[in-house]
Amino acid sequence: MTHKTIKPGGTFVLEPRRLSKASAELRARGFGEITLPPSTEKAEAQAARCTDCGVPFCQNACPLHNNIPDWLRLSAEHEAREAWRIASLTSTMPEICGRICPQDRLCEGACTLNQSGWEAVTIGSVEAWLGDQAFENGWVEPIRPAVERREGVGVVGAGPAGLAAADRLRSQGYQVTVYDRHDRAGGLLIYGIPGFKLEKRVVQRRVDRLIDGGVRFVLDCEVGRDVSLTELRQRHDAVLLAMGVYQPRILSAPGRGPDSTVAALSYLTHQNRRDLGDAEGDGWHEARGKRVVVIGGGDTAMDCVRTAVRQGAASVTCLYRRDRDNMPGSAREVVNAEEEGVRFEWLAAPKALLSQADQVVGVRAARMTLTEARPGERADIVPLPNSDFDIPADIVIEALGFSPEPFAAHEPDLRLREDGTIRVGSVSFATSLPGVYAAGDAVRGASLVVWAVREGQDAAAEIDRYLMSRTEEVAA
Repeated sequence: MTHKTIKPGGTFVLEPRRLSKASAELRARGFGEITLPPSTEKAEAQAARCTDCGVPFCQNACPLHNNIPDWLRLSAEHEAREAWRIASLTSTMPEICGRICPQDRLCEGACTLNQSGWEAVTIGSVEAWLGDQAFENGWVEPIRPAVERREGVGVVGAGPAGLAAADRLRSQGYQVTVYDRHDRAGGLLIYGIPGFKLEKRVVQRRVDRLIDGGVRFVLDCEVGRDVSLTELRQRHDAVLLAMGVYQPRILSAPGRGPDSTVAALSYLTHQNRRDLGDAEGDGWHEARGKRVVVIGGGDTAMDCVRTAVRQGAASVTCLYRRDRDNMPGSAREVVNAEEEGVRFEWLAAPKALLSQADQVVGVRAARMTLTEARPGERADIVPLPNSDFDIPADIVIEALGFSPEPFAAHEPDLRLREDGTIRVGSVSFATSLPGVYAAGDAVRGASLVVWAVREGQDAAAEIDRYLMSRTEEVAA
């Protein structure tokens, strides 16, 4: 479907209203990205839809404050290389954010066209296209610092915050070492996000650029197990904690035993390892031919239901206690899941797991209703009387969110907030330990990749300031 957009001067641009996607039947057969890359002509035409509204609501809604109108205009004017340069000034991974950001809740949701009742400019698709063009045409400049610094920085965590910080710090000439518990760099970009949203080659080329630029990766190394934070502080002039949050929140319901459910991240990691060619061992999760119930309503839940479809599940049901409008996940992902055959049970909360001979056979749930929300608050949910119902299940996946791991057990002098996240200075990302900084989900709690990138970049700037001046703000 197409529509006409009026451009300055009275001209019309005819452009697709939505992103082109592979058919639901075709994309459910594999784990490749479902969005079809636009041609140069289509990407430029989509960029030309930007109205250059004067007040860049899209930019204000972007956590990175990307100069979106500028690089859209340059793209429309056949200046893709310059557009890429502008995009990369504010983001260390535009081609990744362009693929996985929930643009419908951020830049595209704030787009003036969207606010006026038209289809928003598909900003994410243009951003991803620019990144792909840059890598394919050699526009991505290698990291070659103008001056080498003697100071070393240790980064704990090779996820989006850690990679973003490593990029900025190495570009400033610091000797950067990244430590990660996994056998590959990338964190949730590699092991948490499915390939149908982010193919792993896209992440790997970013990692390869860091390695080529002199960043050192120490993998299969967990802080607190293989090395202590004290040791890292002795090795490096500054340390950044960017290890994310990976402790799953647990369903509290009768019938739940130690092996009756599958943790969402474990489930997704196993499939991503398959896609990466790892040999399967004990404990790998397979939904083929099984009835799958996923409990939760965020983007991780959407990743799980769509993964189960691709594994060949007999049926896939998402159980969420609120309604569609109050779902925390991306509305675009819900649509994709529905197209692929996922059934949603809205306003339904689990009450118990049903088992036979130590094997889960179903989930008992209750219908819920939303109360009237108070100003500025979220509506509460209350169960409807006599509304219990059962959903058959062979696999129950818990996608209830994540909490920080008990890092303080390894470093008691590191001050935490009540929720277990790391306490940092109001603007400095400095922790209670001199020379130690923290950023990303370890500070914010489970959040978006784009926020992790933003905080990784900002923390790198603060570490640079600290190492240049040897003064810092310490968390109170």
